[in-house]
Amino acid sequence: MSAGNLVTYLTWAVYVVIFLAVAGEAIRQPRRANVNIALLFALPAAIIVLGTLNDLGAVKSTLLSSEISGALILSLSYVLLRLVDDFSTVPWLFMRAMEVSLVLVCAGLFVFAPPRPLWLTVLQIVYFVGLQIYAAVAFARASRRSSGVTKRRMRAVAAGSVFLGLTILVTTFTFLGDWAPVLSQICGLGSAVTYFLGFAPPALLRRAWQEPELRAFLSRAAALPRLPTTRAIVEDLEQGAATSLGAPHARLGLFDSEANVLRFEIEGSVVDVPATVDRASGKVYLTQQPLFVANAAHEFPAMTENSRIYQSTAMLVAPVTAGDQRLGVLSIYAPRAPIFARDDLELVKLLADQAAVILESRALIDEAARVRAREEATRLKDDFLSAAAHDLKTPLTALVARAQLLERRAVRVPDAPADLRSIRSIITEAQRLQNLVLELLDASRAERGQIVGAREPVDLTVLAQEVCARQTSEQHHCRLDALGPVVGMYDRNRMSQLIDNLIENAVKYSPAGGDVTTRVWCEDGSAHLTVSDHGIGIPQEDLAHIFDRFYRARNVNDRQFAGMGLGLFICRAIAEQHGGTISVCTRPGEGATFHVKLPAAAPGERQDGQAPDLSN
Repeated sequence: MSAGNLVTYLTWAVYVVIFLAVAGEAIRQPRRANVNIALLFALPAAIIVLGTLNDLGAVKSTLLSSEISGALILSLSYVLLRLVDDFSTVPWLFMRAMEVSLVLVCAGLFVFAPPRPLWLTVLQIVYFVGLQIYAAVAFARASRRSSGVTKRRMRAVAAGSVFLGLTILVTTFTFLGDWAPVLSQICGLGSAVTYFLGFAPPALLRRAWQEPELRAFLSRAAALPRLPTTRAIVEDLEQGAATSLGAPHARLGLFDSEANVLRFEIEGSVVDVPATVDRASGKVYLTQQPLFVANAAHEFPAMTENSRIYQSTAMLVAPVTAGDQRLGVLSIYAPRAPIFARDDLELVKLLADQAAVILESRALIDEAARVRAREEATRLKDDFLSAAAHDLKTPLTALVARAQLLERRAVRVPDAPADLRSIRSIITEAQRLQNLVLELLDASRAERGQIVGAREPVDLTVLAQEVCARQTSEQHHCRLDALGPVVGMYDRNRMSQLIDNLIENAVKYSPAGGDVTTRVWCEDGSAHLTVSDHGIGIPQEDLAHIFDRFYRARNVNDRQFAGMGLGLFICRAIAEQHGGTISVCTRPGEGATFHVKLPAAAPGERQDGQAPDLSN
């Protein structure tokens, strides 16, 4: 046996294997695409059988058998064109023209006896090779729009069409001489091998083709549950599924038990699909079985409108289920029925199972976050109640004690003069109690963003001077460092409250005494105010939360330093609602410096204050 014969027989064997594989698939699932694929390879199989019988002498080589073989070869291109129309659009007029052309070129085989006119031979070659090139270009374009297994198979089919066209074309190149049969046999084997890879690849090869997309998808799976929202997770899953399948669209619908619908988000709008058997997604959700739908509008009439709007003619749907909990469905859809649906359905089921694991993990993370939030809320409530009870108890105890003393004195000596000391103590403690209540109300207003009222021109230097005068004592001397007025449009009462809180904190958390320095200056169009002390400072790990509501640093002893942890929270709200910021720098045991930055007066207003020397 010569090498040429060996190549020929090997080519025939591959084509026969392809025919047997695709014919079996067409029998199991007699869809249009499967039938066209089987018909495509039935033609070369018939040519091979006819040629084999001729070689064996079982059938006499006659002119009729040659004409039949020629007609079968020409029909290959037309059937391939029909296959192109299964996954993309072939213009109707072009398809009809090719059908008429096929009849004419085949009729020429029977009308004209050999040697046939040159023009007929040229037309036959142009018809066959031209359609092979058209199909190759169509499959190549389809591969660019696809990914994963589908992309690779489309490329193989495109290459097979090129090789098949060259097989016929090379035989007409007389200048090639003895090389023409050799090149024709090589091209024929190339078409057989590439068509085999495209239409009937072995399972091992399919898994190898799927691995890169699956690996890329699974590599992100561990990070998906940590995305900020469930919607972000769903979008990532949809994109990964579409890429892995090489499909234009993928949607993950989550089941809403209250509405009994599968909720999809498509192009920014929410689409509710009833969980009923008259919808593909609903049927899969109820039966928990993956489903391939070649024509959604035909198989599920209730989906006709949605199928038209979202171009979901063909669908691959798999249930997303975690254990016994049904979460939803994963739908992959395209405007045309995919050629390789059976293999893809297995992959969709795998991706749906992975999506279920990811969504279940996210649900567990959300539940853990809710538990932590409840625990944190409980802790804050307990801290607030403890701090509020402690702070309210002190003035209430003094009020009750003084009131009882006045009552006993009035009973014993009705005509005794008024005890001014006790009355003043009652007033002081009542005012302290009132301030605590007002602080709680201010915290509530701050939370709602309503703490700042009407604004007016306010000189921060004058305001800081007034507060310093009130807070100065023998143990704590409050010193103001400012070179002139610093004016801005502020709520006077709230700015006074902010400065008062900061200086009061500086005094409170400096139990050993010492100077409290307040600096006011204007720089780069902004007003600046700092309050510094030499007290206990703030631990570094507490700085991120020091302005939170009800938060107190861990080095604060509640019995030594009374308070509910609202002062700095209110200060931050006042600064931010004035369009400013507040920050702190500190070293434990060496005091703290709070820095408030606010918008200064508009251009043209008086603004004489400059930055003071902070080096000393």
